[in-house]
Amino acid sequence: MPQWASSPWLALTVLAFHAGLAVALSGQEPLKLLEKTAYAAGQAIPVSCLNRTIDTGEHITDAQGQLQYIPFPMCNETGRPLELFFGVERDINCTIDFISDPFFHLLEFYVHNDAPLTCRIPSRPLLSSSSPSGSSSPPKDAEYTVSDPAAQTGAMGTESTLYTPLIIALAGTLQLSHLHISNHLNLLLHAAPKSVAPGTIDAAAAYSISAHTKQTRISIGDSLSLHFSVRWYPSTSLPSGWSGVGGHVYTSTLVYCALSAGAATAVCVAYFRGVELPRRLRRYARDKTFGGVGGELRYSGYGYGLPQSNGYGGYGYGVGKKD
Repeated sequence: MPQWASSPWLALTVLAFHAGLAVALSGQEPLKLLEKTAYAAGQAIPVSCLNRTIDTGEHITDAQGQLQYIPFPMCNETGRPLELFFGVERDINCTIDFISDPFFHLLEFYVHNDAPLTCRIPSRPLLSSSSPSGSSSPPKDAEYTVSDPAAQTGAMGTESTLYTPLIIALAGTLQLSHLHISNHLNLLLHAAPKSVAPGTIDAAAAYSISAHTKQTRISIGDSLSLHFSVRWYPSTSLPSGWSGVGGHVYTSTLVYCALSAGAATAVCVAYFRGVELPRRLRRYARDKTFGGVGGELRYSGYGYGLPQSNGYGGYGYGVGKKD
């Protein structure tokens, strides 16, 4: 029998130590999972939106008083609700095949800004039997993710650390029998810096562009095509893309001037060496040969070529009256 077993206090101390060690090890496992929870490049990101009533546009809550989020409408191109892909910049087309009467009235609220089209995306991958977009398959990195059931069943996206709000500012024009929807949108997403939280979404926003020119007319029963131009930024800072109104000197301007000057110089050198320089050399040689006397070279009757000016007979006597 071990010596420590004869002392009950020592035995209790050893058992407590092992129990505490087991609890500490088990408590570190969720931390390891949280550290590994991150989006991989190209991983799908589901989009869910706040459920609203068609009467007033107010949000709908469940029996527990939590806001209800439903999947984004089904896209005809993929047969799935709208999905984004981490770090992938591309244009996404999402055609909603049939505009029902309730959804038409919701579009009226969105366009008139009576109620925003409030959506959300998971800041990190979530582990669940079905993703918020309604897909039946779990995320790619499901083994490294954790879930928050309260957040997935309707917690407010702007107050949940598991979701990033995505407000879609949909512009358009209201008519009595139809709508004009500005269906071309920019969708901007900011990823958290890799040094802070790699594979994490920090912010997102979408808005209509060219609201007066790029529109589509829809009525109840029509289809609605939405065109998203998706752009990603590796931090929360936007790059400067405009130097302001009135700028004159830009890098492109300097490069254009340098190339123009080089091309003009090359043309001038080629013309001078190919055309002008041989002409001058021939003229110089002719002047040296005939002693610098100008005029046309003519031949006399004795076979000697003599330069002649406006004289007579080659002797320099001009024809005409002399004073």
